[in-house]
Amino acid sequence: MLTIGVLGAGHLGKIHLKCLQMASSTYHLAGFYDPIESNALKVAADFGIPAFPSVEALLDAVDVVDIVTPTTTHFALAKQALERGKHVFIEKPLTHTIEEAEQLVALSRQYGRKVQVGHVERFNPALLALEDVTMNPMFIEAHRLAAFNPRGTDVSVILDLMIHDLDIILSLVRSEVTFVSASGVAVVSDTPDIANARIEFANGCVANLTASRMSLKQMRKVRLFQKDAYISLDFLEKQAQVVRLFDQEDPHLPDTDQLMELSTPKGNKWIQVFMPPIEPVNAIKMELETFADSIENDIQPRVSIDDGYEALKLAYRIIDEIERRLQQPKL
Repeated sequence: MLTIGVLGAGHLGKIHLKCLQMASSTYHLAGFYDPIESNALKVAADFGIPAFPSVEALLDAVDVVDIVTPTTTHFALAKQALERGKHVFIEKPLTHTIEEAEQLVALSRQYGRKVQVGHVERFNPALLALEDVTMNPMFIEAHRLAAFNPRGTDVSVILDLMIHDLDIILSLVRSEVTFVSASGVAVVSDTPDIANARIEFANGCVANLTASRMSLKQMRKVRLFQKDAYISLDFLEKQAQVVRLFDQEDPHLPDTDQLMELSTPKGNKWIQVFMPPIEPVNAIKMELETFADSIENDIQPRVSIDDGYEALKLAYRIIDEIERRLQQPKL
């Protein structure tokens, strides 16, 4: 069994501690470190686990470290862990800068340790329900809207919210990004609080993404359009829907009792509306458990450090495009 320790016991860190306690057949939770002494004492009492006096003391006691700290601290903590030979689970975004991410990728290779990035939406039941569905989207719409929360304003809305959808889209569209256009507005913080991006891929796919932390209602939806199919994912409600179009002579045509007939200029077709069964899962617990599996079986983590790096690179292309647009002279 792997021994794990958590760095950071803030809001999300506490959730990770709870999930690790539930994953007791996978991990032995050694304890945690938090630099705020009053918080550390309270968390230690609430969870009944040790609070380590330093990062170094925790690293000496574990095989795996779970980094759930502010993004600006990710690189230094992950570097320290890798240099001590520890496997690293690190919350998204991977690092604060592209240069830090590049160094971290190199360090993970140098020390031969596994690194998984906490892009938790990869483990959302809505997406998991579509694992057997062939997805080759050519147009994607993504909306991720949230109410303002000061806790996330250490980074822009692109790194805070949009990066979830960037990671998902990059995992579905296995093609080079050829063009990025974006705009954004800082409403109450120093970085964009609402942003829109258009991403074009070499295979012809186009993705249009909107992220906002200034909305009155929450929304986390992705819609995928591909040849003969429309796929809808609701990450908030944990629902998925697949609408397929079949030719009358299609050898894979399902039972027509389950279909609706549609008249088109090219002849009649059949429409199938399919809502796959959703299996409830604890996404954070699952991502941590799959990380243990990747270590024990020496396989690539479900969300690798390279995945985290690619999502971060694309996020910064969007941020740079927003900055370029804002610096254009006003007419």
